[in-house]
Amino acid sequence: MSESSAEVVVSAASAAAASAGNWRKAGVAGAAIGVVAAGAAAGVAIERLTVGRGIRKKARLALDSAGPYGSLRGTPGKAYADDGTELYYEVDEAEPEASLAPRRRRLFGRKAPAPVTVVFSHGYCLNQDSWHFQRAALRGVVRTVHWDQRSHGRSGRGVAQLEDRTPVTIDQLGRDLLAVIEAAVPEGPIVLVGHSMGGMTVMALADHFPELIRDRVVAVALVGTSSGRLGEVNFGLPVAGVNAVRRVLPGVLKALGQQAALVERGRRATADLFAGVIKRYSFASRDVDPAVERFAERMIESTPIDVVAEFYPAFTEHDKTAALARFTELPVLVLAGVKDLVTPSEHSEAIADLLPDAELVLVPDAGHLVMLEHPEVVIDRLADLLVRAGAVPAGATVGGYGSTSSSAQPG
Repeated sequence: MSESSAEVVVSAASAAAASAGNWRKAGVAGAAIGVVAAGAAAGVAIERLTVGRGIRKKARLALDSAGPYGSLRGTPGKAYADDGTELYYEVDEAEPEASLAPRRRRLFGRKAPAPVTVVFSHGYCLNQDSWHFQRAALRGVVRTVHWDQRSHGRSGRGVAQLEDRTPVTIDQLGRDLLAVIEAAVPEGPIVLVGHSMGGMTVMALADHFPELIRDRVVAVALVGTSSGRLGEVNFGLPVAGVNAVRRVLPGVLKALGQQAALVERGRRATADLFAGVIKRYSFASRDVDPAVERFAERMIESTPIDVVAEFYPAFTEHDKTAALARFTELPVLVLAGVKDLVTPSEHSEAIADLLPDAELVLVPDAGHLVMLEHPEVVIDRLADLLVRAGAVPAGATVGGYGSTSSSAQPG
């Protein structure tokens, strides 16, 4: 490498922000983003120096072609948000008992589950495929709905954001989820599952549509998420770095979003560096399947920079602590990775403190993408949640849908 990893990020950030006509902010932004990147880059610097770019590209192509992750597809459907944004979803229907008997027994015992629909909501810069392992485990056993949040995956760009420059809010995402439910699950009991931003979406739904929670929702799972105070997260950085990032990042993201084409070229040029950043902030264990790592990279890399910029301010404004009261009478699973740097597990513990009957599960060797890093833990606890909701008989067990180097610990 002719430059250090941090210098590459500084250069990319500075160039993009300067194109927006703000040199001073570019310099500060470059320094701040360099601080973020430096920690991740240090851990992969030796590897990057000893492995040629051509070899890495070939390896990525091999992983992309060989990995089955994200290949599951269901019956497609479209819902329309209140501002006209097209929201894409897929439905996996429950299949006849005879064809699924061994797997259904492994998940839920000998009796067939009740006709619930499990609705999965994904996180920021991801898409519905982030639930790949959980979808594989439940596929055909219970009815499931997987959808892409606005401007993510196969859903349309937010109409209000494109036409009116209206900022994205978590409340808007809650209304989007309602539109998907009305289209894909017009009747019957529902289990809501949300990861990170998806969990916040579930909270917004409960905040604004309590009658839906009361009348139709039978259980809730909140994975790696927060009910508020995200502005205090330090992302594993020293105090000086955190303060710099907080001060300049919103303005810099806005500037970068206005120069999307230029920035996307810069992202491709620094892909090797950001692969290390993505890994650091997604996973904690060392033995994650490289194909899973690459799968996560692909999802995050596919999110345009202007979409990143549109959504970011919503998180510092997010506060749905009061909405958690809507879940007090329901079986609730709160699950998080202990080493999550994006939404620290303390946020999940705070949610569980307000829902004393909830099951709190902390996975020691896990980061933010715990459902990809330790899929069998998440699958097992979701199966147990369905048991507690009365959808299936007691005695549920699960295995064979992933590997892990550690086990979950009840909170």
